[in-house]
Parts: sequence; C-alpha cells; structure tokens
Amino acid sequence: MKKMKFNTKAIHGGQQNVDPAYGSVMPPIYQTSTYSQDTPGGHKGFEYSRSGNPTRAALERSLASIENGSYGLAFGSGLAAIDAVLKLLKPGDEVISTNDLYGGSYRLFTSIFEGFGIKFHFIGMQNAENIENHVTHKTKLIWVETPTNPMMNIIDIKAAATIAKKHDILLAVDNTFATPYLQQPLELGADIVMHSATKYLGGHSDVVMGALVVKDAALAKKLYFVQNASGAVCGPQDSFLVLRGIKTLHLRMQRHCENAKAIANFLKKHPKIESVYWPGFEEHPNHEIAKAQMKDFGGMISFVTKGNNYDEAINIVENLKVFTLAESLGGVESLAGHPASMTHASIPKEDREKTGVVDALIRLSVGVEDIEDLISDLEQAIG
Repeated sequence: MKKMKFNTKAIHGGQQNVDPAYGSVMPPIYQTSTYSQDTPGGHKGFEYSRSGNPTRAALERSLASIENGSYGLAFGSGLAAIDAVLKLLKPGDEVISTNDLYGGSYRLFTSIFEGFGIKFHFIGMQNAENIENHVTHKTKLIWVETPTNPMMNIIDIKAAATIAKKHDILLAVDNTFATPYLQQPLELGADIVMHSATKYLGGHSDVVMGALVVKDAALAKKLYFVQNASGAVCGPQDSFLVLRGIKTLHLRMQRHCENAKAIANFLKKHPKIESVYWPGFEEHPNHEIAKAQMKDFGGMISFVTKGNNYDEAINIVENLKVFTLAESLGGVESLAGHPASMTHASIPKEDREKTGVVDALIRLSVGVEDIEDLISDLEQAIG
C-alpha cells in the first residue's frame, strides 16, 4: 500500500485494524497497573503501566504517525512533556525561547528550571536571524511556539532548524495551536514536537494530556528514560479519549479554520475593534511564512478593542452566551479568555505588555458551532 494521506493516518496510523483478542475496532482500555509474567522478565511486552500500557502505546503510535515521526510519548499534561525535554539539560546550559509564549511554559522555565542553573533567553523570533544573535557555546535548546500564544506570531521553523543544526542545538516546537493537520515541524527540520494534547488532539475538553514526537532513536531513548524515571505518564482512559479525538482531528480542524476566518474578518471590520491577530491576514507579520509552513491558519484569534480598555474587555467576555469564558482551547465548543488574568497571569505585566499581551486583549478559541450563531454572540457582547 502506498503512503497514507493525513486523513487516513488520523484514523488508522500506527494502529491494528482490529484487536487480536476479540476483534474490537478501537483499542481496548487496559485499566491495569501490572501484567503477569511466565518467568521473571518473561512478559508479553508490558510489565508495569508506568513503563508502558497497551492503550497508551496505541496512542503513542498514532501520535508518531500523524506527525511523520518515528517515536511518540504521551504524558500526564503538556507541561509534563515540556518538563521531560528540559530534563535533558544540565546546570549551565542555556535555552533560547520566544518572548511570546504560553504562561505555563514561562512559569516552568523561570520558576523551576532557572533554579536548577539553566538560563533562558526570551526573544522575538519573528526574524529568525535574532535567534542566531543569542546563540552561545552554552546554548543547548531552542524552544519555539508557532503560532504563538496568544499573539499569533509566526516563526519560521525551517530557518530556526537551519540555525539549530549549524550549532548542534536541539530544536523543539510547540505545535499545539497548529496541530499536525496544519503544520508538521519534524518535516521542517525540528528535532522534537510537543503538544498539549488537552487541546485540539483530544478536541472535546474532557482530558488533560501532553505529547512528544521525535524521529531520532537516540533522542527517543533519552526521553523515554526521563518519562519512565520521572513517572509523569497518562492513564489508559485518557489515552483512549485522545486516540478517539485524533480520529476526527482533520474534520474538526477544517471547521475550526473556516469559522475562525469568518470571525477574524468580522472583527476586522467592526468599528469597536482596534486590532485583530490572525495569521491569515495578508498584513499579518510573517503571513507568507505561515502560508508556506501551514496548510491553513488555525482556529485561534486574539483581538483588542479600541481604547485598550480593561473594563470593556472584561464586560465582553462576561457577556458572551455561546462562547464560554474558560481556560484552555481547541475543543469543539468556542471559548473566550482574558490572557492577562488567566493563561498569562504568571508573566510579569511589564514583560507581557512588551509582546502585546495588554490588559484589554481577548483570546478566542473558535469552535465548530454554526458560524452565524458565533458571530451573533460576538455582536451582542461587543455591542
């Protein structure tokens, strides 16, 4: 059979067509902590569920397949996955990261790993040359988000990969916003892809999980050792839910993108809106790079009302009826958030405002509802 296309891989990639025990079409949930052995060390591939579980293994094969990787690892959360990557480093190492990234990542970097002697440089990466300007002999990791959270900045993955390889540095890409349906960082030269699988991969706001995908066997072995030794793994029920979510990822992402495009254009024309951040606009910084490395522009939008009024922003998110005011993103339902007081509250006000995360910024995770209902809800909330 010729190589599977993405839509087929989302359903069948890395999977057995039927479970060999009873012919079930979906992998069973192996809700067990341990496995019988015929003789000490003689088992059927699994011995203890922190080290491996058949349901989790099915998910990990699927993750590798949809990212065109060779090895997938599933964790208890996206931050647990990031934590595993940073545990590859040692005191004195340095990391270059974008200055516009998820607040939880920033908190992990600065509040935990800086205390272990790892230095972080938070820089603007829209011009890839700026990355190289900060590389030293101590730089061991480049951490990229694209599109970034919440400003939707686009970073050239291929250019970042060229710099990383030139200096023998690992390049990790947080692909949560784009998903492998829209963007495949390993194909562009990245070494590690990270996902908060809580978001689009799960897709139904009912699970918390993280994932890593790599191509290199030696790197996979190191990450698996960290995963097993540190123990931040996900359970079989959660693995089943994300595997189920992946099977409709391509269908959901199509609608997320269609709805986001319509809402971005609605907001752009609204007399009360000052700025709209969405990579699909031709005037969006690095729009051409987004076109080159993404299949479409995603379901995430941020905007600021005229006058940059905090109270007005809070009033809008509190008055939405179809959009739900909540943390997270990527579910079938539309969510609205206020980054300054929610997802990015851990970033000092002065630092976040330098990147555009002002007190009046609103972030939308556009769901798959009827677009007329979503626009009508925004109309009544904005006024």
